[in-house]
Formats: sequence, C-alpha cells, structure tokens
Amino acid sequence: MSTPGIAHSPILWLAALAVFAVIAVQSAVYWRAAVRGAPEAGMSRKELVGAFRVGALSALGPSLAVVFVAIGLITLFGTPAVLTRIGLIGSAGFETAAAQTAAEAAGIELGGAGYDDRAFALVLFTMSVGGAAWMITALVFTPILKRADAKVRALNPTVMAVVPSAAMIAAFSYLGLAETAKSGVHLVAFLAGAAAMLLLQFLARRLGARWLKEWSLGISMAVGLAAAGIAL
Repeated sequence: MSTPGIAHSPILWLAALAVFAVIAVQSAVYWRAAVRGAPEAGMSRKELVGAFRVGALSALGPSLAVVFVAIGLITLFGTPAVLTRIGLIGSAGFETAAAQTAAEAAGIELGGAGYDDRAFALVLFTMSVGGAAWMITALVFTPILKRADAKVRALNPTVMAVVPSAAMIAAFSYLGLAETAKSGVHLVAFLAGAAAMLLLQFLARRLGARWLKEWSLGISMAVGLAAAGIAL
C-alpha cells in the first residue's frame, strides 16, 4: 500500500506549514487574551500559569494516541495531509470514516486498487470539507453564544457558573459511557480511570497537594490503560 504521488508534493507541504503557522498565531492570541482577562476573572499570575500547565499535561495522553494512529495513516494519506487533518484539526475516527465514505462513493477501495492521484484528491477534499463545517459552526455560533452568555449573566450570574461545568461533566460522561458498551475491557478501563481520578482529587484536597490536581488526568489515563491491559 502506498500513497499517490501528489500526497507528498511541495504544495501540500506548504499548506501544512501554513496551518501550523495559523495554529501558532492562534495560540499566541489566546495566551495574550488569557493574561489580559485573568485579573477580571480573579485569577492570579500563579493560578494562570498553573491552569496552562494543567492543560498541557492533560493534552499529553490524547496527543500520544493521535500520534500512534497518525503513523498508521501516513501510508494512506501522506505526511502533510495527516499532519493537518488528523494531527491538528480533526479526529482520527472522523477523518478515516470520511475518507472511507469518499472512496466508496468513487467505487474504489481506500488504499487499494484504483487509489490514484484523483482518488486521493477526492478523499482529501471530503475530509477537508467535513472539518471545515466544524470550524465554520464555531465561527458563526461563538458570537451568538457570547451575547447569550452576557444576557444570562446579567439576569443570574450563578447560572453561568454552573452551566459550563455541568455541560463538561455531561459531555465527558456521555463519551465515556458510550465506550463502556463496546466490551468488558472498555468498562474496566472506564471504571479504573474514574476511580483513580476520584481518589487523586480527594488526596489533592486532603493533602493540599496542588500538583496532584495537575497530574490527575494523566495519571488516571495511565491507570485506565494499565487496567485495560490487565483485563485483556
């Protein structure tokens, strides 16, 4: 199995570098906005740095998972496409499903016979359009949600203090519980990770160990993976 000739073309490499440049600029803008907005939110410089550190540590586990998947997909899509589509923008599951759908619509096998330059272009276009829909949705609805947030806070500030947390808990609970139905191993991993997180949060509060909170997600993920490996 090999990728078409255009998959590693200089044009695609330039496009990938452009995407990296945009991500770097966005990161700098968000960092600057966070630094400016921290005093209004009652956050000290130390708390702000701690929040960024927690985010960086929490991203390690999911990032490693994406790296392993991306390595396997390079033979299908080429390095530039994998870097931009799976590594930075989309999820491996969505991108693979979109590529498979495009290939089936063209009457070819993904990575098999007939997977030429034209088929690759169709697959990449389908993946890009699907990812663009998410970005456009965020662009359109973010200002609308911001105005709604301001109105709700004016009426009852407590609501907007509770709703975001409830939404995050509901979203991650839904995603996690959906995985438990796949097999007993998935259930074991979910329960072990959840138990580890609860224990770490309890110890962090009881001992006053802030570093435990910062590392809790990474440790919980490692515990879940270890439990899954034992359960296999």
